[in-house]
Amino acid sequence: MKVIDELKNRIKGKGIRIVFPEPEDERIVRAANKLADEGIIEPILVGDPEKAVKGAEGVIHPATSEHYNEFVQALVERRSGKCTYEEAEELLKRPNYFATMMVYMGHADGLVAGAAHSTADTVRPALQIIKTKPHLSLTFGYFLMVRDDEKYIMGDCAINPSPEAKDLAVFAIESARAAKMFGIEPRVAMLSYSTNKSAVTDETKKVAEAVRIARKKAPELAIDGEMQFDTAIVPSVAEKKFPDSPVAGKANTFIFPDLNSGNIGYKITQRLGKFEAMGPILAGLNKPVNDLSRGCSTEDVYNTTIITAAQSLEG
Repeated sequence: MKVIDELKNRIKGKGIRIVFPEPEDERIVRAANKLADEGIIEPILVGDPEKAVKGAEGVIHPATSEHYNEFVQALVERRSGKCTYEEAEELLKRPNYFATMMVYMGHADGLVAGAAHSTADTVRPALQIIKTKPHLSLTFGYFLMVRDDEKYIMGDCAINPSPEAKDLAVFAIESARAAKMFGIEPRVAMLSYSTNKSAVTDETKKVAEAVRIARKKAPELAIDGEMQFDTAIVPSVAEKKFPDSPVAGKANTFIFPDLNSGNIGYKITQRLGKFEAMGPILAGLNKPVNDLSRGCSTEDVYNTTIITAAQSLEG
């Protein structure tokens, strides 16, 4: 896939270290070994070596690691009174927590997990330890949708059921920045069932307020709304419904007003539009952590790891 090849060229030879806390899963190990063989990233496997699948080399056992005690103390300090020393000792025997601490402490540049565990098992340690960027209060998940040479960003499709206007504004700004990583010049449409005040309800006013906030925070970005999906992508519809918009009719980054519409929207695009959906890709954390579907393929692990490595270069 062209977009993955472009990212591979960007990260290859940079010595980027990605940690995988699921060495008992064949898909993880196959993808990690392939990436290592190709010289794209340096994989680190964390877990119980006795439970690891064949081909898993150099698995780090959290409880016997030389960094275990150092990480325990650092976790207590990081949680600022929300975690006792004894609780930290128990948490860091878990591969997901130990791997997250490796990222936080600079022993790895990113983390990929979720093939064998729930989203909560991956995201919770990340929020507790790595945390969101200073100007953000939450993380969200976007998808890169690819079909031939077409590329789009869709979010939030994974994390937040009912985001507020200020949250949608953040999603718009961070999604625009993510789009640039994939070679997309972002034109962000804030989606609704209304276009340019054709309906005025609490739902549409929330999206309109999100546009106002996003423009104030990032005036250099092309962000507009509220608008319906056809207005966002069809020039003839945009000309009739939103003629003065710099985004309508040519949007490539779509922010949904809630998780219901976001999750439904990307899956319709994937299944009926025959797009490949890459993600969810988590945004807003201080360092990259990405969650896999438990139904993922080896190729999904491979691609997600490449994206995670690319995120680590973005800062």
